Amino acid sequence: MTVTRWAVTGGAGFIGFHACSALLARGDEVTILDDFSDAPYPRAAKERNVADLAAAHGRRVRLLRGSVAVERDAAACVEGADAVLHLAGLAGVRPSIDDPAAYCRVNVEGTATVLRAALRSGAARFLFASSSSVYGNNTPLPASEEAPSTGAESPYGATKRAAELVASAMMRAARPIPCVALRFFTVYGPRQRPEMAIARFMRSLLEGRPLTVFGDGSMRRDFTHVDDVVRGILAAAERAPVGFRAYNLGSGAPVTLDELVAALARVTGRVPTVSRAPVPPGDVSATFADVARARDELGWSPRVRLDEGLATVRDWFTAGG
Repeated sequence: MTVTRWAVTGGAGFIGFHACSALLARGDEVTILDDFSDAPYPRAAKERNVADLAAAHGRRVRLLRGSVAVERDAAACVEGADAVLHLAGLAGVRPSIDDPAAYCRVNVEGTATVLRAALRSGAARFLFASSSSVYGNNTPLPASEEAPSTGAESPYGATKRAAELVASAMMRAARPIPCVALRFFTVYGPRQRPEMAIARFMRSLLEGRPLTVFGDGSMRRDFTHVDDVVRGILAAAERAPVGFRAYNLGSGAPVTLDELVAALARVTGRVPTVSRAPVPPGDVSATFADVARARDELGWSPRVRLDEGLATVRDWFTAGG
């Protein structure tokens, strides 16, 4: 069996934990670089994720504490790696409005720094986290990778699109390797960031508290289970072509927030009490992934239905997560 040596930035986070778990479970080795900041969720959750990975996989997982925007930290992480999965970044639409400069520094400069280190180190492939937030309210739905994506509604979305453009430009003069931008659509599952809608709603339902829904409940989101996202990451690592290429990883089946609340009620057996709040600045009215490119080129398609995925979140919370 061939063992692949992976460098995973942001490996202590939500998607990072699940991606590292999958890579380690198949026998690969992983070096994680993470700064363990409290953004966008508590440091204790990240410490728990790394402790769980170490307990399950021992010396095949190695941890470096540092920043992707610091050249020496990025170089130390990717040294000797066969492949790089760059997941580190500042997430969240609303916080990006308050501190856009920090988002530019981490999401754009950090991506350029890690990609340059990967190219210099001899890594054979580079995958990085982009977002459905690159699409704006004027993007035709379902959003395809070739759709207009210059109208991001938030600094967060703008930095993700900028990171893609920088990576694409860098690859024009680089040695030929796959450089893959993975546009994640509202990922959820066990260990999810606590401020995200599904985590907030699930905890409130289980604790008997009202749910606060933004707007009139008609906003649509393409909720995508983390298991499907991890399968997409692995498929892209194996099948993406040489050069820059973007792929949507979404469910392709958006639901309204009111439909989400109804699904949560089914899964928990609880009757929700809903209060309404204004839609925050930067939120788009709908996300809806066209996943044809990932299906045709990567052989990937989403499998986890919403109720099935919500049950994994329920089980995580009821087990003490």
